[in-house]
This record gives sequence, C-alpha cells and structure tokens, in this order.
Amino acid sequence: MEILFTGLHSLRNENPKLTGNTSIWMFPIYGMASFLSPLCRLLKGQNLLLRGGVYTCCIFCGEYVTGSFLKKFEACPWDYSEAPMNINGLIRLDYAPLWFGAGLLFEKILNRH
Repeated sequence: MEILFTGLHSLRNENPKLTGNTSIWMFPIYGMASFLSPLCRLLKGQNLLLRGGVYTCCIFCGEYVTGSFLKKFEACPWDYSEAPMNINGLIRLDYAPLWFGAGLLFEKILNRH
C-alpha cells in the first residue's frame, strides 16, 4: 500500500517512472492493523461513518505513537513538518479520508472467513 501511494505521488512530481519507496519499519507498523480485528468484530453492523471514523482515529494514534518512538532514535521514515494540517510532523489530518478508506479495507481483509 505504501509503495502504491508513494509511486502514485510521483505523478505529481512528473516522474514517469512512478518510483515508490518505503522503509522496513513500515512492515511492522502496517502489520499492527491486525490489532484492529477485535474492533472490527465489535463494530460489525454499525454505520459505515462510525466504523471508518473509529479506524481513522486508531490509525492516527498508531502512526503518532510509532512515529514518536522512532523519532527518538532518528529512525522515523516520515516527516510531515512541512505539510499543512500536521501534528508534530507525525500525522497529517488531511490524510483522514485516506486512512478512513484504508481502515475499511483492513476491515474487509480482517473479516474474511
């Protein structure tokens, strides 16, 4: 997902190679989405906006906590300091719609039987 997002971001920079990049740190961070599984079961049958909103908040919290931890070791692979609507350079509130969709995608993956 990270590679796809950063690769498509290359279009904005007029990079026809659509080069994407990530960090090995992102594998365990995205893997933490599996912790949403009990929450997905709890929210089953609830309104889409409620579910997506809860997932967005959880993802923001996870991003902030992991980013803060990695920043202490100068190992945080992202820095949103220059972006609008950032909080301590660790999360971007304007990414909420993307995390909303990602949360619902994680729900779909985690609820497969």
